[in-house]
Amino acid sequence: DKIKNEQRLLGAQNFKNLIFIFAKVFKFNKIKIMKKIFASAMIFTVGLVMAQTDAYKGVGDIKVNLGANLQDGGTGIVSSVDYGLGESFSIGAQAGYLLGVKEIGGEIPKFGDRFDLKVRLNANLGSVLKLPSNVDVYPGLNLGLKNFGGHLGARYFFDKGFGLYTEMQFPIAKYKKSEIAFDDLNNQFAVNIGVSFDIDN
Repeated sequence: DKIKNEQRLLGAQNFKNLIFIFAKVFKFNKIKIMKKIFASAMIFTVGLVMAQTDAYKGVGDIKVNLGANLQDGGTGIVSSVDYGLGESFSIGAQAGYLLGVKEIGGEIPKFGDRFDLKVRLNANLGSVLKLPSNVDVYPGLNLGLKNFGGHLGARYFFDKGFGLYTEMQFPIAKYKKSEIAFDDLNNQFAVNIGVSFDIDN
């Protein structure tokens, strides 16, 4: 029994020594790894800053958006293009088509219920609000096949020529009347979210 106890104590001491050595090595390697991660993050951040595109450049600026349209009763695809006419002013057009639409009373919406086309005016306020050059916020008005409405959008560019955008759109005056109960399609509060491309870069 005495020998067994001594062996247990020796084994426990060896285990503790092993744990201590492992902890020191791990701590040393952890510091080295953290330094490498920090250095890589700094290089990556500097690279992004150097490559960033202005979210709005004024006259001649062209931005193309492609994304998803989310609204009550349907989801679809949407694309738009905006062209800069001034330091803080642009015009554009938007087209969208609903793919996933719920049936109402056993009726399926027709092409005219799913499709929407708008022309729009934007006030590009990124520089006015003193935002970073790769960020733009643009409220505006739009005129579509179903309503006269408004929108509020934002763009953020990560890399040269590429970024993300999101928009909230809402009707101000509705004038489209459907034969069935599809009046609200493309005629209600909706959210667009997707990617944005700088064509004039």
